[in-house]
Amino acid sequence: MNKPIGLKNSKADSINLSCCSRCLYDSSIPEIIFNEKGVCNFCITHDELEKQYPLNEIGQRKFERLIRKVKKSGYKKKYDCIIGISGGRDSTYTLYKSVQLGLRPLAVHFDNGWNSEIAVNNIQKVVKKYDIDLITIVADWEEFKDLQLSFLKASVCDAEIPTDVAFHGALIDVAAKEKLKYIFIGHSFRTEGIVPKGWTYMDGRYVSSVHKKFGKVKIKSFSNLTLLRFIYFNIIKQIKVIPFLNYMNYDKEIMGKEIEKIMDWVDYGGHHFENIYSKFFHYHFLPKKFGIDKRKLVLSAKIRSLKISKEEAVRELEKKPIDDDPELIKYTISKLGLTDYEYQKILQAPIKTFKDYPTYYNWITFFKLPLKFLFKLGILPKLLYYKFVA
Repeated sequence: MNKPIGLKNSKADSINLSCCSRCLYDSSIPEIIFNEKGVCNFCITHDELEKQYPLNEIGQRKFERLIRKVKKSGYKKKYDCIIGISGGRDSTYTLYKSVQLGLRPLAVHFDNGWNSEIAVNNIQKVVKKYDIDLITIVADWEEFKDLQLSFLKASVCDAEIPTDVAFHGALIDVAAKEKLKYIFIGHSFRTEGIVPKGWTYMDGRYVSSVHKKFGKVKIKSFSNLTLLRFIYFNIIKQIKVIPFLNYMNYDKEIMGKEIEKIMDWVDYGGHHFENIYSKFFHYHFLPKKFGIDKRKLVLSAKIRSLKISKEEAVRELEKKPIDDDPELIKYTISKLGLTDYEYQKILQAPIKTFKDYPTYYNWITFFKLPLKFLFKLGILPKLLYYKFVA
């Protein structure tokens, strides 16, 4: 069992963590709540999302209506939607499936400087096979490296959000420029799970405040999602980010084999392995510094979706993650410009959370009722509502 966040000594091993009776989430997650049956609030959120995206005739009709809206919105335009692509299985399948449905997507990739060669080749294969236009937004390396270093120095477990924010910012920027209303991302709560905000919190003010305190390079090219930009693009411009795979019974292994056969897509060896920094972050940095094993998210999603039993998930979790690959660690800290001593200082620094820095979180909690109204109107994305507001 992993150690609770903030406890890095032997005492943590003796603490008896409460675990959800249904999934693998436990009381090391700060905001977890258990009901009278011992089921956690994240399982309840999963069930609510199942109602929003049912895998039945009602869900199929909702999906068909969505596709018709997307096609109508792109009438007389070169494209009708934006699709974010990383070279990974989920985004590749999203692009492939959208073409099958008769959509005319524009693919957008954000290159943060850490792409694996396999991921780059996978992107080229799918866009070439289906003659899809691709826009690649390349991060200014010195700026982005400094931003990543800022989050490592901030001693928070959200150190990968610069990529997430920049990726979504790039998608929205391109959608606005092309005057498109729909962005598809390759995400499914049934395979990815529900990410606790205590493990991954993200907002534009948080990014700015962390970099202001720890950064050395002035950020000029980074597309940050500030509150004003979020309101402008989501409410004024009405650009919608759609978790495309939520609408289907998506199975990573089955769909992966399908795209392997159709377009010679190559498996990169594991979840998040398409990006070198993501691999380092998930399989070394998080477990080493925070005792966080995000395999729990994916395995719990499979349990809730009845893909595996809890017993099978526990056995899978007991397998040692790749957290001590010396070549991966050496390459990453060297590319970041850190010495071994500097990196050890980052690992040993006192643990902090997003609540130790200026964010929009207090505003979100204060305006909970208006945000709930926006959610019901379909303006606020469901996953964002359940994670930050509900």
